[in-house]
Amino acid sequence: MRASRLMSLVLLLQTRGGMTAAELAGELEVSERTVHRDVVALSAAGVPVYADRGRGGGYRLLDGYRTRLTGLDRAEAEALFLSGVPAALREMGLEEVAATARLKAAAALSPRLRDAPAVAAQRFHLDAPGWFAGDDPPPPALAPLARAVWNDRRVAAVYKDAERVLEPYGLVLKAGAWYLAARLKERFLIFRVHRFGEVALLDEPFERDPGFDLAAYWKERSAAFTRSLLRDVVTLRLSERGVRMLRHIADPAALADALASLRPDGTVRLAVESVEVAYAQVLRFGPEAEVLGPPELRAMAARAAARMAALYGDQP
Repeated sequence: MRASRLMSLVLLLQTRGGMTAAELAGELEVSERTVHRDVVALSAAGVPVYADRGRGGGYRLLDGYRTRLTGLDRAEAEALFLSGVPAALREMGLEEVAATARLKAAAALSPRLRDAPAVAAQRFHLDAPGWFAGDDPPPPALAPLARAVWNDRRVAAVYKDAERVLEPYGLVLKAGAWYLAARLKERFLIFRVHRFGEVALLDEPFERDPGFDLAAYWKERSAAFTRSLLRDVVTLRLSERGVRMLRHIADPAALADALASLRPDGTVRLAVESVEVAYAQVLRFGPEAEVLGPPELRAMAARAAARMAALYGDQP
């Protein structure tokens, strides 16, 4: 642990040029006294670190000194590619590994490029969780599943009160919710991580299917899931403005088929999740859409129109 901290201290000084004991203590999460002891140990080991006295002073490395301790190990290299999603790293227990990887990468840059990470961070930020997600803790099963994914290890897991032995292939973060892509008895399936109960890593590695593409598989399954929700079809007659509004109101998965069904008189067939969802969509069209069917939805729209007419009928 101390060796890792000493290396981090050297890399911090190499990256930033100079830091006070308080700044180093904050970055390393130790006391200032520990920082002073670590500097003494580095000096004794031949690392040319020295102290600037006086106000605004701190610790620096001798000009021109560059450590060669910048090689990334496998865990750091893998975590580095996820470092744009800090919340995901934190929830999977990889935040510390990724921080070390970023520090090593920054230290390996030439002096004129040292500010590149800070410049990028000030201009681009990926906020993966959905709105109003709160500060709920990550699912307890996430950390062991992440370890199993990294190490290609089978797991014995309780899912929806049934125990299963899975081969975890990958994790997906979608709008703040975690999903696991895993193989179960030669079939690939998607599992919601928050529905897992106890998860135990088994001493049984599995051989990954080299043809499995996590991104492509997720895209295919999520599209199929979205299409499966569109169980009903409604028929509308749209004005010209209503046709332009269609792409902003229809479910994205239903839009292409709706546009293909569009007739010259504005009649369109629209796939919807339910009549209740369609009712909310119809209200968004306002007077730019007439419901032709089903009769239940037309009656709901007529009642809404009558209520609105009563609300606004006494206006000049």
